[in-house]
Amino acid sequence: MVFEMLFPSEEKVHPMDVSKIQLGNLIQTNVFLNIEKRCSLASWIKGNIKKKECCFYVEDAREGICKCGYPKIQHCDEAIKPEDYVGEQWDKHRHVREMPTDAFGDISFGGIGQKTGKYVRVSSDTSCESLYQLMTEQWNLRSPNLLISVTGGAKNFYIKNHLKDKFRRGLIKVAQTTGAWILTGGTHAGVMKHVGMAVRDYTLSSGSMEGQIVVIGVAPWGVIHNSHTLIHPEGCFPAYYSLDEQGQGRLSCLDINHTHFLLVDDGTHGHYGVEIELRARLERLISQQSLGNRESGVKIPVVCVVLDGGPGTLNTIYNSMLNNTPCVVLEGSGRLADVIAQVAALPVSKVTLVLIGQLLKRFFVQEYKNFTELQVIDWTKKIQDIIRMPHLLTVFRIDEDKNYDVDVAILQALLKASRSDEHAGRQSWERQLELAVAWNRVDIAESEIFTEESQWTSCDLHPAMFSALVGDKPEFVRLLLENGVCVRKFLEHEETLCKLYAHLPACFFRRKLAKRVQGDKTRRGQAPTSGSRRISLSHVSEEVRHLLGSFTQPLYVASRYKPTKDDVRLTVPSKGQVELTCLGEEPTADTVWDPGRDLFLWAVVQNNRELAEIGWEQCRDCIAAALAASKILRKLAQESGEDDSEEAKEMRELANHYEKQAIGVFSECHSWDTQRAQKLLIRISPSWGRSTCLWLALEADDKSFVAHSGVQALLTQIWCGELSVENPHWKILLCMIFFPLIYTGFLSFRRDEDIQRQAERTEQQKLAMDSVFAGISDAKIKRHFRGPSKSELKPLDCSSRLMSLLMSPQVKFYWNIASYFGFLWLFAVVLMIDFQPFPSWRELLLYVWLTSLVCEEVRQLYHDFDGSGFRRKAKMYIRDLWNILDVLSIMLFIAGLVCRLQASGTVFYVGKVLLCIDFIIFCLRLMAIFTISRNLGPKIIIVRRMMMDLFFFMFLLSIWVVAYGVAKQGILIQNEERLNWIIRGAVYEPYLIIFGNVPTNIDNTQFDISSCSVNGSDPLKPKCPLLNDDDMPVFPEWLTIIMLCIYLLFANILLLNLLIAIFNYTFQEVQDNTDTIWKFQRYELIKEYHSRPALPPPFILVSHLILFIKGVFLRYPPQRHKHFRQELEQTEEEELLSWEAYMKDNYLASTRQDESQSVEHRIQDTAEKVGAMSELLEREQEMVSATMAKRLAKLEEQVSESTKALRWIIDALKSQGCKSKMQPPLMSKSSDRDDGDSSGQETDEESPPHTFARQLQYPGSTVKRFPVPEEKVSWEVNFTSYLPPIYNQHDSSNSDTSVLDKYRNPEGRTGIRGKGALERLGPNHILHPIFTRWRDAEHTVLEFLSVCEDAEKPGSLPGGPAKPDEPLPQTLERILGKKLHDKTRSQLEAGEKVYKGYVDDSRNTDNAWVETTIITLHCDKHSPLMADLNNIVESSPSSHQPLKWREVSCTACVSPYQREALRQVAQHHNTHF
Repeated sequence: MVFEMLFPSEEKVHPMDVSKIQLGNLIQTNVFLNIEKRCSLASWIKGNIKKKECCFYVEDAREGICKCGYPKIQHCDEAIKPEDYVGEQWDKHRHVREMPTDAFGDISFGGIGQKTGKYVRVSSDTSCESLYQLMTEQWNLRSPNLLISVTGGAKNFYIKNHLKDKFRRGLIKVAQTTGAWILTGGTHAGVMKHVGMAVRDYTLSSGSMEGQIVVIGVAPWGVIHNSHTLIHPEGCFPAYYSLDEQGQGRLSCLDINHTHFLLVDDGTHGHYGVEIELRARLERLISQQSLGNRESGVKIPVVCVVLDGGPGTLNTIYNSMLNNTPCVVLEGSGRLADVIAQVAALPVSKVTLVLIGQLLKRFFVQEYKNFTELQVIDWTKKIQDIIRMPHLLTVFRIDEDKNYDVDVAILQALLKASRSDEHAGRQSWERQLELAVAWNRVDIAESEIFTEESQWTSCDLHPAMFSALVGDKPEFVRLLLENGVCVRKFLEHEETLCKLYAHLPACFFRRKLAKRVQGDKTRRGQAPTSGSRRISLSHVSEEVRHLLGSFTQPLYVASRYKPTKDDVRLTVPSKGQVELTCLGEEPTADTVWDPGRDLFLWAVVQNNRELAEIGWEQCRDCIAAALAASKILRKLAQESGEDDSEEAKEMRELANHYEKQAIGVFSECHSWDTQRAQKLLIRISPSWGRSTCLWLALEADDKSFVAHSGVQALLTQIWCGELSVENPHWKILLCMIFFPLIYTGFLSFRRDEDIQRQAERTEQQKLAMDSVFAGISDAKIKRHFRGPSKSELKPLDCSSRLMSLLMSPQVKFYWNIASYFGFLWLFAVVLMIDFQPFPSWRELLLYVWLTSLVCEEVRQLYHDFDGSGFRRKAKMYIRDLWNILDVLSIMLFIAGLVCRLQASGTVFYVGKVLLCIDFIIFCLRLMAIFTISRNLGPKIIIVRRMMMDLFFFMFLLSIWVVAYGVAKQGILIQNEERLNWIIRGAVYEPYLIIFGNVPTNIDNTQFDISSCSVNGSDPLKPKCPLLNDDDMPVFPEWLTIIMLCIYLLFANILLLNLLIAIFNYTFQEVQDNTDTIWKFQRYELIKEYHSRPALPPPFILVSHLILFIKGVFLRYPPQRHKHFRQELEQTEEEELLSWEAYMKDNYLASTRQDESQSVEHRIQDTAEKVGAMSELLEREQEMVSATMAKRLAKLEEQVSESTKALRWIIDALKSQGCKSKMQPPLMSKSSDRDDGDSSGQETDEESPPHTFARQLQYPGSTVKRFPVPEEKVSWEVNFTSYLPPIYNQHDSSNSDTSVLDKYRNPEGRTGIRGKGALERLGPNHILHPIFTRWRDAEHTVLEFLSVCEDAEKPGSLPGGPAKPDEPLPQTLERILGKKLHDKTRSQLEAGEKVYKGYVDDSRNTDNAWVETTIITLHCDKHSPLMADLNNIVESSPSSHQPLKWREVSCTACVSPYQREALRQVAQHHNTHF
């Protein structure tokens, strides 16, 4: 049965359909997973969720219908013939029992999109904890960041289109942006239908199920039409439910656009409202859950949205606001919503019974006739209480000047309620900010939180900053940075960075980090587990160094692990999801702390573009940061193993983006100052592992950056060495031949240019200073302001000029070119002229020359140019194609030399052949020399690319060549056994045909028997084809000719033209980038010759010998090349980084300006303005219509009054002085202001009557007061309908009205008679002593002694009930003790009375009330009383009522009268309250 419900019969696979069987095999795993999930859900629901059913059938007035509302056939046999309830009257609480629910699963509504939701039938007594667990754990709903409870009219009502659109758009927007749950009644009528239509519109417009809006319907099970389709003991997956509005009758259908349904069952049928209590309890439970599973104490906020509505809606609003739930009322939606909207801005004294009656008559129309006088009184009282809480009430009006949607009104209402909490203080603002971050509503934070009144420090914003970073909310991160967050302070403690890495989202770097931690644990000999693993920043450092390259130093230096209680762990669940947690490390002296880099790196490794951009803006070393990000991202994309995956593509796009950012900032720097820009390229960056920008760009393969003119200028400068870059080549070549020319000024040096520039700057500074001090004659003053002269550069001496010439990489290159040409010339001479059995002097010189080349290759292999290590150097050496050619040529030369030195003549000749082939390779190696040329270098790159294309082309060509050759050879020749002639016929001859060598052996007309061997006996002739008796070939001539034509067509025309097209495409593709590629590859040649010894081969052996002696025997450290790496002093470093940051800001500003002026931005801006204007015109039109309607109504009223006045005048004239039959009408005064336009600024001169004493629910009981509107509070006002209940908590027999009438509450009616919860009739006296002290010697903070049952909540004043003749209450004696109580009693007589009189207490009744006396006593710091009080405070935490010193402030006490007393005490001591 379970299997049938999980898989309906129409979904079963037909046994004869093979394709369906195969498909079933493919999805078999998913099928069983679904079975397991559904069985688990069914088992959990059966064990935790119940339904209700009638267990005692008592027939109602209707035949066959029970008192519960269900027909007899739906009762079990035990209920029809009960044995336990014989003779009893049917009682809902006794005769309804709970049973395991039989309606749950998936519900499908059919139609377009196949809307499917989840549902369950629950008992009205079900615990809300179980329901919340069902939704979050079984239905897998994420905990909400906001709960929106939509209530209002349950019947269909009319709403204006503009308001309807705003409501739907705003509701969906707030749910989508905040991750909210929407809670409604769930039926397809009234406000629930509007919510469903809003969800439908969003689903159709979004077109995907991502970001699905969660709409939960809480509906009564007994009023659901077609509920029988939802019943099955094992659950329905799915249950098919159809919307039948025509046949529903007085029942209701479920709304098809809701996603989840809680169907509340109280055992009855046809009764509405049974779900209200459970819904209220569920809302209260959700509001007590922590927001986002955080430990910050912020709970899930709840807001109530009201449309239309009747009496039930009023009760819902009233109870919600009593529970501090803010409500948003939509004006214009009808009935109750409009009544509240009309009086919301009025003072409570203006909201009278008459006004409420008029509004009810106006907005309820026909329904008003059914209202009784008591209901109007009750409505008036509740509405007065509602508008008395303005911080919880928000009215959304369309005709207001502020044009915003409902979503803004909802969020503003929540923030307003949070801000009005008198006891929260600073925590209120922090809670608002936490909510705004959870909702991801930057607009709300800007307008409501970060205002001029709020003063935020960086530390206050750190929790919000962490939440915004972890929650991937870049707009909020930027907003927080703009409003005071300092990244340096935020990442001041390494634990923060550890936690950030612990909360990395699912990404490739996170998986790599988990593997590294696992491997580290395995290396330490610990058994790897799938549970918790420790991770430190050293793991992050190792992984980042792996991505950056081994040439960098670790970013975070590992310290010895010290386990603490705050250790954070890395958890790897069994299903592959990784939860990283970290432990903090103490920074060591070698650690470079750069918070901007840390934030940027954290965002880059997770491939988050928006957060990375914000982090990059915080980096000072921005060029190096961008290039490092490019390297990291390209490495991650490469190691992901999925080149076409979306994640890898995004990584490459982000890498290209940061390469462009680096180019942009460097271009800005280069345009301002070339010298500083070049320093940025070779400056050692401590923040990025002591690497340089140039080296990072090369490692990241950022060709565009390296090809930048500024970078190329630096490379050219390094290439020329100390020589000027302006020297023409012929001058350098001439000085190489005749070096004394360098002393004549024939050749320019960079030192000379630097001296000239320094002299020009000095002259300009001198002229500027002379103009400033033109009127000052004192030479000392001039010298003082000019300051000391900087050290002047000196010209190069003779030896320095000669060494500069010889050590220039350009000169080394020219000498090596000449040397290489000499080597090739000598090699050619030896091969062609002087290759003797015994080596000649030329050949010996060649061997020495080759030895110098071998030594140079060994030096290049072992020379650690950048300190990256031998292993990495060897890898880089092997990757270079020219180095491979070098090794191949040397190995081939050695092989040829070994063969050449053998005595055998054959082997000697083989050696010469090998050397000849080696000569070809040496000639090809010559191309590498010309890569430095601007003209030849790009062409060599094109040739290399074309060789790759040619290789793949030859693969295609070989297929045709072999196919035609083998077929032709088999047709022409019979059993050829000579291998060389087989290869000639099958491969060589078909290959030559491509180049025009057309064969003659396929045509009988050109056959010559003398050109072949009949039996193949002649090794110099091919074998003749099969001959006939006339010695003519017998092969089919027509076939061989056709085959040749087809072969020529495909090979010569198709394939060769394909090759030309490939070459053309490659040329066009590479031509645009050859310059960039050439500039990028130029670096390697410059680096090689920069580190190369000055002497060319074979004289370079002397340099090698010197280097060997220095390195091996003298142990000299390796030479570092300052032209590629330069470490600056700290002052110069800071100055350069500040300048770079300034240039970055200029670049970003220009970039934003360009974006704002782009065509796309202008079109978008224009579209937004047009949309705003269109909406403004529509709103203006509706406002005009509404204003016109009001004016017409007022005009009609004035006309009616004028008509009455005219009638009265006529009657008076007719009677000639006698009284008229009609009373003279009172002309209404015209007013320019409408009824609803009151701003609420009017206040009563008299103090308002007591409010707490008129709360409808009496505290600590189920008794409800009689509703007393504010105008009926006074005993002098006649109130004939006043029938309050009598309640005595301690003595229920004391209800004699004659006794009660002797005591009357001095402040007026309260809605209840008797003693209530008080001890006696009449006044009940309470005494509160206020003990105060100064916290400090400066008397800046005043404190008072309070009773605190909860340390996080405000306390109260000590004291309690006291008899009139008692100086202190007995409660105080229990708190202070007998001794201190007696001592305090004597001193309180000298105390000052702050307040004495009536207290507005919720326990007050018409006949019993509370009166209090508050006395203040200030304690001196050194007084004995003060010492005794301090001792009591120190020992009180373990007591039932602990004492604590608290600051005198507005958030210190709960009771309003106590707060007022503290205000007077603060005023008395002249301190801030």
